[in-house]
Amino acid sequence: MRQSKIFAHLQLTRPANVVTAIADILAGFAIAGIGIYLTSFSNQDAYLIDLAWLVLATIGLYAGGVAFNDVFDADLDSVERPERPIPSGRATVKSAAIMAFLLLLMGVIAAYQVSMTSALIAFAVALCAVIYDYWGKHQNFLGPINMGLCRAGNLLLGVSVVPDLVEKFAFMGLIPLVFVAAITMISSGEVHGKNKKALYGGLGMYLIIIAAIVILAFTIGGKPLEVIPFVALFAYMIFPPLVKAIQKQEPKLIGKAVKAAVISLIILNASLSAAFAGWLYGVLVLILLPISLWLARKFAVT
Repeated sequence: MRQSKIFAHLQLTRPANVVTAIADILAGFAIAGIGIYLTSFSNQDAYLIDLAWLVLATIGLYAGGVAFNDVFDADLDSVERPERPIPSGRATVKSAAIMAFLLLLMGVIAAYQVSMTSALIAFAVALCAVIYDYWGKHQNFLGPINMGLCRAGNLLLGVSVVPDLVEKFAFMGLIPLVFVAAITMISSGEVHGKNKKALYGGLGMYLIIIAAIVILAFTIGGKPLEVIPFVALFAYMIFPPLVKAIQKQEPKLIGKAVKAAVISLIILNASLSAAFAGWLYGVLVLILLPISLWLARKFAVT
């Protein structure tokens, strides 16, 4: 019984999704110019320690944020998704809320070990996550933006390994913001289907993201050729399931499109990493993909 309760609370944290958040931090390191140290023999122990703290921070922030989602959705899930941990009785609203709060707190404290800038970004991400869980997801326009801000902040949390660069590269947060907003928009039909406008909107936003990564690789990143394989893989992962969802607009197919996009966040981060730190660092980030895919078979992604 105890093992069942532990597993139920682990389910609330969406482990496969948490791995995608770790990829955000690694991409942030690449943008900050630190990624190169992780694929060389340079003696940069301080950066490795900072990486460990920021990975711990993002684990707490993401896991706590998605757990709060189920806390606020307990009544709705009892009708639409009774198999989830809380409505099934394997976890309680109180225990889930306590766990979620402690995870968010852990995220902020871990980020503080790197810098005050990191802690402030972590706090902002935690706040955005709770606002989305309680209010934002019910808003047709602001909801996707709210969710996107969480992921944008997470990328900048990685950049904050060099605090002075956060302001310079703040605009980079628009890439995960637009992508996650697109996923959130597409997922609006995951239960009932029939959201053709949202599906087409998501398709257009995906195209914008790909164009932005390629442009960044040619301009700021300086690795235009090295980013091409990663962008190609990214397109291969996100477009086929979305096209099928557009054609039939069935909840099951929309769910598959959302799942593919969530997992593809790792490929998005690998693409950004390759654009700024080269193909080897991009591969390092991409190693997280099979881990996330394996976890996605064990735990729900949406």
